[in-house]
Amino acid sequence: MIDSFLINSEIQKKWIKKFERVEDTFKERAAYNDIHSSFPFKNIEWLVNEGYSLLTLPVEYGGEGATIEDMVVLQSYLGSFDGATALSIGWHLSVVGQLYEQHMWDEAMLKQFAGDIRNGALVNRAVSEADTGSPTRGGRPATHATKTENGYKLNGVKTFTSMSKALTHYIVAAYVDDIEEVGFFLVPREMEGVEIADNWNMVSMRATESHDLVLNDVYVPFENFVEGKRKLQPNGWILHIPSTYLGIAQAARDYAIEFAKQHSPNSIKGTIAELPTVQQNVGKMESLLLSARHFLWSTAKGYQTIDQNPNVWNETSASKILVMNQGLEVIDLAMRIVGAKSLEMDRPLQRYYRDMRAGLHNPPMEDAAYTNIAKSVLGLF
Repeated sequence: MIDSFLINSEIQKKWIKKFERVEDTFKERAAYNDIHSSFPFKNIEWLVNEGYSLLTLPVEYGGEGATIEDMVVLQSYLGSFDGATALSIGWHLSVVGQLYEQHMWDEAMLKQFAGDIRNGALVNRAVSEADTGSPTRGGRPATHATKTENGYKLNGVKTFTSMSKALTHYIVAAYVDDIEEVGFFLVPREMEGVEIADNWNMVSMRATESHDLVLNDVYVPFENFVEGKRKLQPNGWILHIPSTYLGIAQAARDYAIEFAKQHSPNSIKGTIAELPTVQQNVGKMESLLLSARHFLWSTAKGYQTIDQNPNVWNETSASKILVMNQGLEVIDLAMRIVGAKSLEMDRPLQRYYRDMRAGLHNPPMEDAAYTNIAKSVLGLF
């Protein structure tokens, strides 16, 4: 259970009440989808139909206008039901939130795309490539955009395209030959030459179906060249990532607590909850979760007063690292409480353990985060 006193907006209360209706269903589907590496289409369909995909779209564009804090709280809840569902829809929420908060596109395109979102569009950035690794490390994409008479021709392969089969739009990073810079192109799914490689075969986050996106002579009009070189700004919407993994750690904690309260081997009187060793592990687990949760949520709240708190960029990086490292420890403690049974495939703890590992490779990476925080503190930027 997440502390109810931290729930502080009507948007949060409304969606938590909705989530409670589907909690058991989402949890049941999570196990099947993980085993079969199958995308949670029904979950995403429910979220879109209920309006969750409009969460971070500003009110003036026809959305719900949720804050970063709202998103963090709700993604943590959703992550505790199904990490793959939360991470998948989280990418859409994050992209939309940043696009409209920072007005990254021309106003006409923002208004047009807002209409698409209101009609059920789902979007994610396609930026990673096999040869460059994480785009945050600065590698130049091998995907090329070649100028033509009526627009651009895109060719390349993008990896880790989360929610690939459910997306209606991709924001593709490509090296633009005529200006010799990296740019971003809005590519609708139905465009000729857009293919999904169907090659996602990972031990973690199996149900996100983050297949390769293949672009074979995809022609896009000039207006779909939506982003050029831009100044980096603090992006609180990326906090959807640690929010999801915090939810997974919460789910592991909840499972271990219920197990401890019910498990009663005949070698002891009562349940294992009465054993000092179990109580020590529960105390550690709870303390780690409390500190991670409060740090993450206070970072999200900091974006409401970013003008007075410019160092929130450091807190954003640090919160992801802290949530991941402490979340991994929480799951380890939960598995120690449950014991060898935690490795049984029909129990969710082994899935939580595997899915949590994926977060280590979501941005920002730990080494890059520490380096950037250090440069900020030392005045080396």
